[in-house]
Amino acid sequence: MRRAQTPGFRWSGTRVLITGGGSGIGRLMALEAARRGAEVIVWDLSEPAGRGTADAITERGGTARAYGVDVTDRQAVGRTAEETGPVDVVINNAGVVSGARLLDIPAESIERTVNVNILALYWVTRAFLGGMIARGHGSVVTIASAAGLTGVARQTDYSASKWAAIGFTESLRNELRADGHPVNTLVVCPFYIDTGMFAGVRSRFPRLLPILDPDEVTLKVIDAIEAGRRQLVLPPLVRAVPVLRALPVAAFDRILDVLGVNQTMDHFTGRPGGAQPPAKGGSTSTRESSPTG
Repeated sequence: MRRAQTPGFRWSGTRVLITGGGSGIGRLMALEAARRGAEVIVWDLSEPAGRGTADAITERGGTARAYGVDVTDRQAVGRTAEETGPVDVVINNAGVVSGARLLDIPAESIERTVNVNILALYWVTRAFLGGMIARGHGSVVTIASAAGLTGVARQTDYSASKWAAIGFTESLRNELRADGHPVNTLVVCPFYIDTGMFAGVRSRFPRLLPILDPDEVTLKVIDAIEAGRRQLVLPPLVRAVPVLRALPVAAFDRILDVLGVNQTMDHFTGRPGGAQPPAKGGSTSTRESSPTG
């Protein structure tokens, strides 16, 4: 059963911006939002990939536009935001992952993770939030990760960036609430999604911690936006992490080891055949080009 819509929310006529919308979960969210009647604006580092998503939407009778934009470049974000015009929903989806041990991650990859997974949240959200406040409605969605709730081996850069994404969204939520602005925020914290970004990861207990189906995650995220939810954590077991933190650190670490969490990245490869990305990026990673999962 789907959740009821929040009062006044209608996908029909809503303008939705999705960063990293040229592939992976970003593309699927774009298609689903369009299916429900939204006008979709796709931002992606790869203009052809973004255009491919937009074309798929228009071929199905929807309305969509695509822009090639580097979301780490705040001047480029500002210029493209002016071309894009006002939007009702911003989905900060673009993300990258290196999947290596700290001493093996090139400095440039660490900087890229910070730029794409953290700083881009500020540049994109700032470009559209003022308009939402002025119009008295809107939603800012951040696709974070379960890795933002607990640190994971071989994710020192990625986990840290997703902790930042969660903190960013929580602080923004409270800032808007304290100022009385009716703009919603939603943070999404999924376990690994089977989009290719985390190819090779394994779960010791797939019934408890399954590698998530992209189509199912897409529906849950779009439903959560529609329902005005503020947090979406997938799968349900991940919701226990904050409670488990009440335990001594050694006990907490032991539970994660028993669940195999710190071994999930042992066979990580990323997308096979993926090319090395440029120095800056909107939806690429060290090994592949899917947005965050």
